[in-house]
Amino acid sequence: MNIYSTLSDADLLSKLIGVRQTQKHYRGSLAAMFSPAHGGDKQPEKCFVARELVKRWLGEEIKHGDMLNSPANVRDYLKMHFAGREHESFVAVFLDAQHQVIVVDELFRGTLTQTSVYPREVVKAALRENAAAVIFAHNHPSGVAEPSQSDQLLTTALKQALSLVDVRVLDHFIVAESNVLSFAERGLL
Repeated sequence: MNIYSTLSDADLLSKLIGVRQTQKHYRGSLAAMFSPAHGGDKQPEKCFVARELVKRWLGEEIKHGDMLNSPANVRDYLKMHFAGREHESFVAVFLDAQHQVIVVDELFRGTLTQTSVYPREVVKAALRENAAAVIFAHNHPSGVAEPSQSDQLLTTALKQALSLVDVRVLDHFIVAESNVLSFAERGLL
């Protein structure tokens, strides 16, 4: 246990941005400090820098480790990746035969409520990356992590299309703020 784990959120923020800035901006929510969607552009720049550094660090953790042995890292990375986005986007995490990350690729970007995903383009991307497996993720800016019927149909269509070229779909995550739903854990794959 380190000394920082015993500090309150406000105390940690004070160390990052100073006492005055913390008193000025912090209102009991870290989300409001680190996410443009929650706090606008009034947060101190150091909060955005810290968020980006953590996102990159988690990305390194995922790329250098066995992704399947660290689902918590995957969830943390996805939460950081999608944090503050006001539009839906669809991400593919392409994996090699040992389930090591090849690349994390945002394939499609949509509107507040939907993203058009084209299975043909997903198959082309998987072949381009020489992937053996893939994990999908997309966000719900609404804050509700429950999969829609179209989410389920899309996942089934992608799984079928990719099976034709021997690429396994390992999971599909839906990220809604701090909630992350796994299709595999729900038995939807």
